[in-house]
Amino acid sequence: MNTGAALARGQGVALWRQIAGTLEREIATGSLPPGARLPTEAELSTRFSVNRHTVRRAMEELEARGLVRIEQGRGSFVAEDVLDYPVGPRTRFSETIRRQNREPQGRMLRIEELPAESHIAEQLKIRRGRPVVLAERLGLADGRPVVIGSHWFSLARFPGIAAILAEDPSITAALARLGLPDYRRQATRISARMPTPEEAALLEQSRTRPVLVTEALNVDPAGEPVEVSFACYAAGRMQIVVES
Repeated sequence: MNTGAALARGQGVALWRQIAGTLEREIATGSLPPGARLPTEAELSTRFSVNRHTVRRAMEELEARGLVRIEQGRGSFVAEDVLDYPVGPRTRFSETIRRQNREPQGRMLRIEELPAESHIAEQLKIRRGRPVVLAERLGLADGRPVVIGSHWFSLARFPGIAAILAEDPSITAALARLGLPDYRRQATRISARMPTPEEAALLEQSRTRPVLVTEALNVDPAGEPVEVSFACYAAGRMQIVVES
């Protein structure tokens, strides 16, 4: 990457636009590859001999165009390719990520036994207050966090699921070990909102960038509820594709 840059001053093109154009070309040519950390504002100010406000305006333009992502407290990064996440009758995180030549990973954040709240109890067809297992999981693709999932199971139906998930964060594998080798998605609701500070930190994204949120109900071949899940996706890295 060029360590020095001369801007055309006084020729009618704003300096911040010239800086944005230079960085865009470096992204396009691969000098700044996807996921790469960009120089700091101070370093760019020195490189282009401008003040930080001018650099900040250029970075805001690149972020608005989806070329970079700015993470509060971490810096600025070249945006990665957005992954498609198909939502259909059989949605599996690991399979979906592998189909796009990425390596899936999962990290369990929390496993806890709780009394079922009204909405969860209604979806799982159990009485309110009956014990359920909540498993919160962070899903990654090539080491980058892309989704936070909250999964609710009836403890009466899956009494050993907490211990199994503590060993292996795969939901599909856990259900298979408990005698349910297959299940399907019955319904999915999709919305968007701003992330909480905790979600933004886990997903390594700016708190000013929205997240995609899904609520889903999975059922067994007989149509009986298996799992209620809520997922929070980093919208800058994942797009939801609804399959018919």
